[in-house]
Amino acid sequence: MKALQIGIAGAGPAGLATALFLARSGHQVEILERYDQPAPVGSGLLMQPTGLTVLHALGLFDKVRGLGSRIDRLHGADALSGRTVLDVRYDAAPGGRYGLAVQRAALFNTLHDAVRAAGIPIRTGISLARAAPQGTRAVLISDTGEAVGAYDLVVDASGARSSLIGGSAVAPKVRDLAYGAFWATLDGGDAVYDRGALSQRYDRAKVMIGVLPAGRVTADTPERVAFFWSLKVADAEAVKAAGLERWKAVIRSYWPDCAPFLDQIRDWDQLTLARYAHRTARPPFSGAIAFIGDSAHSTSPQLGQGANMALHDAAALSHALSAAPDLASALRAYGLARRNHVVLFQLLSLAFTPFYQSDSHAIAWIRDRLVSTVAKVPPVQRLLASIVAGTLIDPFAATGLRETDWLGGVLSPRPPV
Repeated sequence: MKALQIGIAGAGPAGLATALFLARSGHQVEILERYDQPAPVGSGLLMQPTGLTVLHALGLFDKVRGLGSRIDRLHGADALSGRTVLDVRYDAAPGGRYGLAVQRAALFNTLHDAVRAAGIPIRTGISLARAAPQGTRAVLISDTGEAVGAYDLVVDASGARSSLIGGSAVAPKVRDLAYGAFWATLDGGDAVYDRGALSQRYDRAKVMIGVLPAGRVTADTPERVAFFWSLKVADAEAVKAAGLERWKAVIRSYWPDCAPFLDQIRDWDQLTLARYAHRTARPPFSGAIAFIGDSAHSTSPQLGQGANMALHDAAALSHALSAAPDLASALRAYGLARRNHVVLFQLLSLAFTPFYQSDSHAIAWIRDRLVSTVAKVPPVQRLLASIVAGTLIDPFAATGLRETDWLGGVLSPRPPV
């Protein structure tokens, strides 16, 4: 295929990674960002072996690893009894896999620096409203009605609230999820927490509190922690109206070790309310537009796959464009490459979410008694480890990647097309 003119909507991790892959393949790429200055959004995130393998393919693994916190297990306990109800360890499955918790700013800065170093232009202050067909090309239209660029291919990496997919022929139905979460990034200091785990406390399924070690933004900054508290989005204003100190007192009653984190929160503005929705575009392309990341698919964060899925979308799209004879064939190949993996983990996220965020006492009882017992059986431990790692089915071959050799420390190169 000839080199294409490609416009990428959105300068988040998905858009930045896609720009790097495509520019290195010889395409003429530019990024369009709605903010005047590209910046990360959100607190910490958990990079899985899937996403880390993509970062290696981009040559950025070592830098991100140096900033993140290695995570070896996910551990959850009943806040009242202290009984363990979730204990998923990466080493329950062979291969030496692990997770890496990073601050979103660290991931963003690493990708953004690589984009700038590659000379890929980023046009800022452009809020996109829609894409209009122009023969075989697509013209991006701003919210002021101005045509801001015509491209052989548009890659929509503008997130779950994307206006581009909202106006497309494959616009998915959006199911807003009742539960969201307050998030904050805080100093770890001398607080007592497991530095190798995502730790959670539950009161049935109505309360979930979490602490995730999130590493550093730069090598010379202190380690920080992503702290979150799950709640119904509809209840957020009532919680705020009741007062910050009352909210803190409730959390302390569940998990006293959180006190050093709570002491750092002096204003509601330090907390971000995250909202979640379930949506899947099928297929993840329309005309000369490809949808990746949260634009194409989003769900609850229970399995921690969001950023990892987005990075795999970027690799899959680049691989399809490199291997196919024309754009239409490449987009079909991209959709097929990601279909099974995306559908599987969308379904798994939907299935797991009620066990940790719902009003059902019965589901929480089943989780705490039956599921936690079954999860101790070795075959189930291995299954859960593969689900968390994102490798329950192989996501690598279809995207032109080989998984990193975690045990040997040898990072396998991306195979030739």
